[in-house]
Amino acid sequence: MSFSHGINASAATLTRLRTGESKCPYSGMCVTCLDGCPGLCEIGKSALRGKEVLYPQPFGKTTSASEKEYPVDYSHFNIMGTAVGAYGIAADSDQAIFPAVNLESAVGANGDIKLNLPVVVAGMGSTNVASNNWNHLAAGAAICGVGIVIGENVCAMDPNSEIQNGRIVHSPNMARRVKDFQEWYNGKGFIAVQANVEDTSLGTQEYVLEKLGVEAVELKWGQGAKDIGGEVKLDSLERALQLKSRGYIVLPNPEDPKVQAAFKAGAFGEFERHSRIGFVEYESFMSRVEHLRNAGAKYVMLKTGAYRPADLARAVKYASDAKLDLLTVDGAGGGTGMSPWRMMNEWGIPTVYIQALLVKYLDKLAAKGAYIPPVAIAGGFTLEDHMFKGLAMGAPYTKAIGMARSALTAAMVGKNVGEGIKNGKVPNEHKKYGETLEQIFIGAEELKDKLGAGEFSRLPVGAIGVYSYFERLAQGLRQFMCGARKFSLEHMTRNDLVALTREASEVSGIQYIMDCDADEAEQILS
Repeated sequence: MSFSHGINASAATLTRLRTGESKCPYSGMCVTCLDGCPGLCEIGKSALRGKEVLYPQPFGKTTSASEKEYPVDYSHFNIMGTAVGAYGIAADSDQAIFPAVNLESAVGANGDIKLNLPVVVAGMGSTNVASNNWNHLAAGAAICGVGIVIGENVCAMDPNSEIQNGRIVHSPNMARRVKDFQEWYNGKGFIAVQANVEDTSLGTQEYVLEKLGVEAVELKWGQGAKDIGGEVKLDSLERALQLKSRGYIVLPNPEDPKVQAAFKAGAFGEFERHSRIGFVEYESFMSRVEHLRNAGAKYVMLKTGAYRPADLARAVKYASDAKLDLLTVDGAGGGTGMSPWRMMNEWGIPTVYIQALLVKYLDKLAAKGAYIPPVAIAGGFTLEDHMFKGLAMGAPYTKAIGMARSALTAAMVGKNVGEGIKNGKVPNEHKKYGETLEQIFIGAEELKDKLGAGEFSRLPVGAIGVYSYFERLAQGLRQFMCGARKFSLEHMTRNDLVALTREASEVSGIQYIMDCDADEAEQILS
């Protein structure tokens, strides 16, 4: 049984097979490789462009996620409804209606970061696709009252950053990103700033705490899309030299005269900037947390990727001992703006599996009476059924669902369609709704009423897309929760799910559907 798709050809790398679906299932090559083919597949394209083909393309304009089919995913679980009782509201047909479901959540060691919706927009870093849409996304997150994280490398990638003695003292890009959220903040949600190895050396978190009024910071061990540091591509020699001087790994070496000559001759068009990998140690981790708190951090968080189980155990233990305010765990296959394509598909622990391990490890600490950090689970969540399953499977520990690609998609679509409307160029596929923002964006009138016409006119138009998308998720989640008779998040349990296969049950610890309610059903029938 094969779980992979797109071997040797994928829309992500703009490659295809000459023979179409007729291919070798293991190598992914065409059944017949023809002498005369111009090189349509990944092998052929690699013969021309080499390591460029490692990455999804076109860089800077797309986000990507794995297309591998894992043996168990969230579709192998179903949500259980019931006709009896209600939790969090009176069992009264006039009161227990789905609009009454309360979706508020909270993170923070003391539960003092309130969220209107159980959502955290996971780290959006220095890639062009994140930077070009940030103001729309950040404003949307702020008005919706959810969390959002500024990802790695933003200060060092800012060409106008001021660096003195190896430390950042001013970054217009970072300042703008923080302001884009703070300007629309309404008392719910949070903005946090992430740091990797280079950010830590540069003093990025100390800078945002001291100069930009940021209260929350996130330590980054990794993400679900890859197990190496962040990458971006650079289309000028000047940028490559600048980032090399700021301590990054830049390939090929822009300081090499031969490389400079090859670039100017057009032999290649882009340099690669790579971040370093970190090394986790208990003492240094605890020391870093203490340092950040002393530097003014009101909240300290941790994000870890889909590393091996022992590393997840470390994340859980360290977050507990340090009494962190949020632990975000990102499963394999997670989205990215720039990660090696095959790595995204073939490394790490997929989200269902890592969430099952996460619950197991947290249960062990809870049984000892240890502090349990609030948890966000990320890695492929996009719709309301995904959210319900992630919250229920991780109950009682999971307080939020991490999203990145889907929220960014809502911002990008909102931006592009909204700007088209303002310029009198309504896309043909949307003319059936009308020709104004209020007609095409279903949430626009409601948002205008909330903000006032003046503020609404200033709002980055992509934020309307984020708001409309989150409103859809909110109503859909309320409907699922109403059907399960759970009218607030604290009442959700793992028993709200069933596994559709024995394997899914074995992996997750969720009861197999044919065993569900067996004892209760027997008592009823007797």
